[in-house]
Amino acid sequence: MPESYSIRNMAPGDYPEVFELWNNGEGIGLSQADSEENIAKFLERNPRLSFVAVHADKIVGTILCGHDGRRGYIYHLIVSAACRNRGIGRALVEASLRRLKEQGIDKCHLFVFDDNELGKRFWKKSGWTLREDIVIMSRHTSQGE
Repeated sequence: MPESYSIRNMAPGDYPEVFELWNNGEGIGLSQADSEENIAKFLERNPRLSFVAVHADKIVGTILCGHDGRRGYIYHLIVSAACRNRGIGRALVEASLRRLKEQGIDKCHLFVFDDNELGKRFWKKSGWTLREDIVIMSRHTSQGE
């Protein structure tokens, strides 16, 4: 791939290409929360925080980022295998962090599956710290009804 690419805000209309990247990439866990409708709501609630990297009119990378008013969160970062090691992932992360900072958010967390060695190496190399003092717990809102 040539080195030229651009980064722009993710839009709801990007969903088919973004979902294809997420679905075909390793280390990304998808659920009903990642439906087209839910991602459109997420983007509306968190404007200008999520991005896509584009080369030759094709999305080759994406980051899904939002915040709760206190902390930022990165949920999905992926760059197509053919386009890795060109700084695209780092550029996507920096774009989201810059926008978080502009909105007064000074700390960001992210989620990586424990068995995602590629992802953990990327994040550690990018200066992120592995937290071993907390555990993530989840529950469906309809559980127990």
